[in-house]
Amino acid sequence: MDKEQLWQRAADFHGHVCGGRMIGFRASLYAMELLDLERASDEEVVCITENDSCSVDAIQAVLGCTVGKGNLLFHMRGKQAFSFYNRLTGKSVRLVQKPAPADVPRNERFEYYKTCRNEDMFDVKDTVIELPGEAKLFTSYICECCGEKTGANWIRILDGKKVCLDCWEDYDRLNV
Repeated sequence: MDKEQLWQRAADFHGHVCGGRMIGFRASLYAMELLDLERASDEEVVCITENDSCSVDAIQAVLGCTVGKGNLLFHMRGKQAFSFYNRLTGKSVRLVQKPAPADVPRNERFEYYKTCRNEDMFDVKDTVIELPGEAKLFTSYICECCGEKTGANWIRILDGKKVCLDCWEDYDRLNV
């Protein structure tokens, strides 16, 4: 798929054109270039994003990293920074968006980010988070308070009953 088709896929997925989508789009293409990536069909490509902005939608559309597949993870730091991992080669990279030059007015940044060189848009750094393991499937239990099905990893025992985190009553003797 060529860049224009990928751009359209990201537009269709996200719903509109904006600077955030451009950032994620460019980060995805740069990661593909640096790590020899193709769109993920499963978990062979992983992205850990440090924000939950529009840029993440472009990464989902272009690279196929999704929360549901377990290959899109959030490490919320409020940064336009993305760690990409290629499970097949073991290579990884962290891309951090650079500020636009001071002489580029806000209303011209979209065009700047659309046309600038990758090296002018992103700092390329080593990843600081180890590649996460593949997504696990958990046995589910019915919460004995609300009756809702909940993954075992999120079940707690309260008065001998299996309960979900919403029904769990945290105990803290200092803050009762």
